[in-house]
Amino acid sequence: MNGTTKNSIIVFTTALVVFLLFSCESNFKEVQKSNIAEFVPSGEADSINIKYTDSGRIKSILVSSKMLDYSSVAFPFTEFPKGILVTLYDQSEKKTFVSSKYAVSFKNTNIIDLRGAVKITNETGQVFETEQLYFDKKNEWFYTEKTYKFSDPKGVSYGEGIDFSKDFKIINSQGVSGELEKQ
Repeated sequence: MNGTTKNSIIVFTTALVVFLLFSCESNFKEVQKSNIAEFVPSGEADSINIKYTDSGRIKSILVSSKMLDYSSVAFPFTEFPKGILVTLYDQSEKKTFVSSKYAVSFKNTNIIDLRGAVKITNETGQVFETEQLYFDKKNEWFYTEKTYKFSDPKGVSYGEGIDFSKDFKIINSQGVSGELEKQ
């Protein structure tokens, strides 16, 4: 073989090997992409106002400017990335108002995770504030391990870790400090 033919074979072989390597890389990347599932909501809504009823009575009203529904994932949930405002009604139609900058409701556990400037107020003037709070929908029970501030017409208390009924009638708190008016 002469030098030109030998060089042509080397160039052709090198080009073929490079081509095969790049085509394998491309296929490998395609295989990797096929194993990654997209995590996108199955439903999306803007400016929602949902009324929850039981036996014809309104139990709660949920208002949010954005809702993302992830009901088709393995652990389904609904996300409220722009926050919520919820009005809860007790048996005698008294209202409790709950607001937060972000919320996520887990469908399998009936737990709602409220985050960012969480505030609960009621018609008697009680105000509860914290950065994260959980709500157990089944038991109508709030709880957190975060620091909180609880204001009442009788005074203000602070603490870390608390759980309470949605109407504030039962309160179990840990590490409380503050001043309350004597009765």
